[in-house]
Amino acid sequence: MTNSDTTDSSPITLGLLLIDGFALMSYAAVIEPYRAANVLAGRMLYRWVHISIDGAPVRASNGATILADGRVGEPIDCATLFAFAAGDPAGFADAATFAWLRRLGAGQVTLAGVSGAPYLLARAGLLDGYRATIHWDHRPGFVETFPMVTVDTGLYVIDRRRVTCAGGSAGLDLAVELIERDQGHALANRVSEWFIRTEQRRADRPQRLSLRDRYAITDDRLLKVLAQMERAVEEPLARADLALSVGLSVRQLERLFVQRLGRTIDQLYLGIRLDQACVMLTRTGMPVTAIALACGFRSSSSFSRAFAAQIGVSPTRYRAGS
Repeated sequence: MTNSDTTDSSPITLGLLLIDGFALMSYAAVIEPYRAANVLAGRMLYRWVHISIDGAPVRASNGATILADGRVGEPIDCATLFAFAAGDPAGFADAATFAWLRRLGAGQVTLAGVSGAPYLLARAGLLDGYRATIHWDHRPGFVETFPMVTVDTGLYVIDRRRVTCAGGSAGLDLAVELIERDQGHALANRVSEWFIRTEQRRADRPQRLSLRDRYAITDDRLLKVLAQMERAVEEPLARADLALSVGLSVRQLERLFVQRLGRTIDQLYLGIRLDQACVMLTRTGMPVTAIALACGFRSSSSFSRAFAAQIGVSPTRYRAGS
């Protein structure tokens, strides 16, 4: 994974590829644990270099500027390269960056995509045949676009020399895991405590709140049905099948939905499908017709009618205004 298996005490070099508009939270969550490891160890275990597309300073999502030490295309001697994409990674299309990533991936460099940056690795053809994860907001479009990638829903995935992370605070969990692999359990624990991380979150922990918390319900039957609905968006399940799966009649299940959730089964299921459509419209360049099919609609016209009725604008206008 890194060059820590050498016998000398030279620092492990990390590359940090920053794309204009990158999320500062995702960046800080990854790099700060490495800084803490240096401080706590009393010596430089890690060093890092910042890379931008053209070597110019890079602006983060909040407007902060970070100076670049190098540019895409230049040789870089690093053990791991972390990539941090902007808010629309599906729209990133710099061929030189993809070619550079492929050259690095063909060697001994571990490539890590954080938050939306797994899109960059996948666009470069570097995740085919690998397990990966991505921020839940980007997941629907990513799954549709890259069928050769096995997409998990956890916080991070380490698959050989490919690392992917959901971003946000999950970068801290990933960095602590990688530090533990390099330096051992004791230092990793001290880094965790440094950042008030008292609960160890492993790779397979979920990215989102549980259904129980999101919907503020405790009925196990409703929770099971909601889980099925969220999994079956492209091919929605019939009400009768949902009811049968929890041993209720359709009428009984409808009554539970209205009483506990304030909506009918069809109303809530439509909301789930349209929520996913909103994500795909803003996070991918997929045609509206393809999004309609991916969200369980038989035609783009039926999708547009349902979308406009609930969201207030057409899918095309919603995408244009995002």
